[in-house]
Amino acid sequence: MQKVALWHEGALAAFDTETTGIDVENDRIVSAALVVQTHANAAPRTTSWLVSPGIEVPAAATAIHGLSNLHLQQFGRWPAPVMEEVGRALAAQSAAGVPLVIMNAPFDLTILDRELRRHRASSLNAYLGSAPLCVLDPYVMDKHLDRYRKGRRTLGDLCAHYGVELSEAHEAAADARAALQLVRAIGRQYTERLGEMTAAELHARQAIWHAAQARGLQSWFTRTGSTETCDPAWPLRTGGLADAA
Repeated sequence: MQKVALWHEGALAAFDTETTGIDVENDRIVSAALVVQTHANAAPRTTSWLVSPGIEVPAAATAIHGLSNLHLQQFGRWPAPVMEEVGRALAAQSAAGVPLVIMNAPFDLTILDRELRRHRASSLNAYLGSAPLCVLDPYVMDKHLDRYRKGRRTLGDLCAHYGVELSEAHEAAADARAALQLVRAIGRQYTERLGEMTAAELHARQAIWHAAQARGLQSWFTRTGSTETCDPAWPLRTGGLADAA
């Protein structure tokens, strides 16, 4: 009998962005990357975009990803055509049934959705059409599978924990490649718990896991008197420009 390939051995595509800040409603994308790997041992194919966002890039953001206002003005492209290309690229992967690996998916997918609405008068869901969105989020997966482990769970922390190389942190293509290999590493380590699931089934489970994680964090904020809020929506947040469109 022919062996059925496990989801973490097959085709995966990873998406990542660098931005002007962490406010998905008002900040902008300054770079993005899509990395596609047809199987676990294949050479990855990378598509990168550089954007001149049309607003000032704060010094704090430049200090993280190294993209200055001058550099983006000289080498970045206007946002509208870039968002069109990114939207179509993600839609093509979804239409082909390739899962999208996105670290902390609600951030990257939501800010992309807002940029599409801002510059293309459309939504991410409109670009996806009838193709179902299938996302693998290493942050959500690790937090559920190893929930009592102490320490931070940034991309760098997770890569160190699972033995995945991250050569240039906060560079979109490097982060996407690392996230892709990270998801494969998580799949290998937890094959007994995840191996029999399809990627689509795992996507559905992650939505439940993330909602539970958000409720737990919100409860902690409430107990400590914090005014911070946690959105349980995954992998795409509603609200903001989405409601206005």
